[in-house]
Amino acid sequence: MAKYRMTEIASNYANYDMIQAHTELPPPAEPRLRLLYAVLNEQGPLSEHSELYTAVVSLVQLGMDTHDLIDTDTRRRSEKEMRSRQLKVLAGDYFSARFYQMLAGAGQIEMISKLSDAVCEVNRMKVNLYSRMRGMKMTADDYFGYAAQLKSELFGHFAGMLEGTLSRLWPELLGGITRCEVAIEEMERCNDASRFERSWAYWHLLQVGTEDERRRLTDGQPESAFIQSLVHKYEITKQLAARLKQSMNALKTAVGKLESDKLASELTAITNQLTNNKGGFMPALNEMR
Repeated sequence: MAKYRMTEIASNYANYDMIQAHTELPPPAEPRLRLLYAVLNEQGPLSEHSELYTAVVSLVQLGMDTHDLIDTDTRRRSEKEMRSRQLKVLAGDYFSARFYQMLAGAGQIEMISKLSDAVCEVNRMKVNLYSRMRGMKMTADDYFGYAAQLKSELFGHFAGMLEGTLSRLWPELLGGITRCEVAIEEMERCNDASRFERSWAYWHLLQVGTEDERRRLTDGQPESAFIQSLVHKYEITKQLAARLKQSMNALKTAVGKLESDKLASELTAITNQLTNNKGGFMPALNEMR
């Protein structure tokens, strides 16, 4: 299944006029979905269900990601903002529920249980993360680890279904991809004042900034110019680029252990596409073996 096919499957459930007119949805988890599909296709009997499993996981992840976009601010909202918020709640519930129907229709009852357990674990980790954030008991390293775990947890449950070398390498491959995703997302967030709060850069600056800088970060919504001055002063983008390079190198090491040239080629394509817009920070992975 091509990446366009994966996007098309999710779009069949997401492209409703009401949703498109009144709210925005998060992008699909394409790198992880492509990785999952490619690995399942290397697993003999599992390849028969590779498209179903990938489509189902795409919907579950989309549902959780949509719920994460819901604004929890208690201030009074306009009618437009309320409609957008309500649609995110309903859309997230709908996407999350559809996977039950798809798997039940295919007689995959055991997979329903596996994915439900994974969703419960993701929600448990989110509660722990948000609790630590509210208590300001968070470091930048802690945050990065949580972010990568949350992205990988749903996909990580496939490890028990894989066999041979892929069973052993799955955590490394998945971890490498998700850490690359987190690094890239955090590079984008540090340049967006509306998404800066509680980002990796936010927690890092609370560790290294001056007392006055920390106070201004935590007292309400800091101005974009102030945020950008700190991003430049403490070389935030450079540090995240270093994390991206480190994650890419770890992924390269894992890919070098694969027995399938076809799978290694697909991993190269996934990673190069993922980092395509970050070419100024590091070279593309033209050789993964």
